[in-house]
Amino acid sequence: MASLQASLLALFISALAFNQSFVEARFSNSMYINWGAYHSTFTSNGEDLQLVLDQTSGSAVKSKRAFLFGSIEMLIKLVPGNSAGTVTAYYLSSTRDKHDEIDFEFLGNVSGQPYIVHTNIYTQGNGSREQQFYLWFDPTADFHNYTIHWNPTEVVWYIDNLPIRVFRNYEKEGIAFPNKQGMRVYSSLWNADNWATRGGLVKIDWNSAPFIARFRRFRAKACKWDGPVSINQCASRSPANWWTSPTYSQLSSSKMGQMKWVRDNFMIYDYCKDTKRFNGQMPPECFKPQF
Repeated sequence: MASLQASLLALFISALAFNQSFVEARFSNSMYINWGAYHSTFTSNGEDLQLVLDQTSGSAVKSKRAFLFGSIEMLIKLVPGNSAGTVTAYYLSSTRDKHDEIDFEFLGNVSGQPYIVHTNIYTQGNGSREQQFYLWFDPTADFHNYTIHWNPTEVVWYIDNLPIRVFRNYEKEGIAFPNKQGMRVYSSLWNADNWATRGGLVKIDWNSAPFIARFRRFRAKACKWDGPVSINQCASRSPANWWTSPTYSQLSSSKMGQMKWVRDNFMIYDYCKDTKRFNGQMPPECFKPQF
């Protein structure tokens, strides 16, 4: 009986923490258009967003608040048909010169070919940590959930609740980790035909324009950034900071199995295996366990 009461209390505290960290989900209340105003549309209820790319402009939105740790998620329906040369981006980024950034980028392709999910992470201005995957479903047929879970221990990229990548905190061993800068949430649709599809060999077919990406149900279950004071506040272990719970310090065995399935079957590039690119001087995190 005592264990049952303890479990119920833990669930209550978890739910309370969730509410305390929950950010208003309506796009129209939580984000603003920062590029391509005439190519961005919020629906009448404010829950949905549409970004458009044509020959005159792309478009982008940016969250009104910055965050430090938590879970950021969005439902996205990618550009259908011949999307070659386009990039739909969904990412977190700070604004300092030595910025931090956590990326999802979706590289368009010609009709019938799979989208490529391009992931990356920047710490103190240094990136070059790309991992790429084919999607195992048609991301243009319906909305799918893309989540970035970020806490003092690790960053995890999820697609439909399946983890695809982990970047762990080895700051004590001299490897930078994004834990001292608040980051805003960005989404954009833009022309990247100089590199996006087959390294830039396939250009945008403007006869297929306008290109439209749709977004729904933005959720930020995260710690609000209020300046440097948030560095310790957002990282401290407390019921309100649910992301610091030991539960989120490492993937469960079932989640590890899911990630192995994704990486074994759909990963097409890993910077940690690209020895030619780094002339044998591999980034130090490549020698550390990430899972």
